[in-house]
Amino acid sequence: MQYRTIANLNLYDSPDLTRLATQAATGRYLKILSESPLQVMTCEDDYPGYLDPKDLQYLKEVEIPYQAPVWTGEEIRDRIPEIIAFTQAAMSVPNEYLWGGTVAPNYDCSGLMQAAFASVGVRLPRDAYQQEAFLQPVEALIPGDLVFFGTPEKATHVGLYLGNQQYIHSSGKDRGQNGIGIDQLSAEGDLVSQYYHSIYRGAGRAIKSYIPH
Repeated sequence: MQYRTIANLNLYDSPDLTRLATQAATGRYLKILSESPLQVMTCEDDYPGYLDPKDLQYLKEVEIPYQAPVWTGEEIRDRIPEIIAFTQAAMSVPNEYLWGGTVAPNYDCSGLMQAAFASVGVRLPRDAYQQEAFLQPVEALIPGDLVFFGTPEKATHVGLYLGNQQYIHSSGKDRGQNGIGIDQLSAEGDLVSQYYHSIYRGAGRAIKSYIPH
């Protein structure tokens, strides 16, 4: 059985419901994996989390399960201006970095990317390292590519390339801007740009929409 959310919901990374894992915006599809504790999975991206039992009232059973959209790379490229516009609009309102955030106004890095692409109907996996693995690796960047940062072993941060060596991303308090901002993909920028440039891993391009397993 699948359900749709009728409110924005928080999903947590453990049954004690103390640390946010992700969020499910109104209209997202969920399925219940276990009832005690209440573990669910978002159907669009196969992402598990724990739901507060009090939020069961915000789930509505559906007769027709989630149907994943199918996009070509060309169709996605045509929508890049809208995707970029989504991130810029998100930046224009007061916001701060929220670990697990995928719902306006507060996002984490991969949550902003996921929400921006979802705004035009394209689905990406949830976490930065999952997004990196899903996308087509590229070296010559064009606007709309995702740029990844982290350790040699794993991507831990992601942004959206805008062109002219600039990218938009939601970064944290310690080594970032505590929210959505634009930085330089260069060692010549401010301290935030310099830090992320030092841990740059590479870039990827969305050529398809995620299909659940």
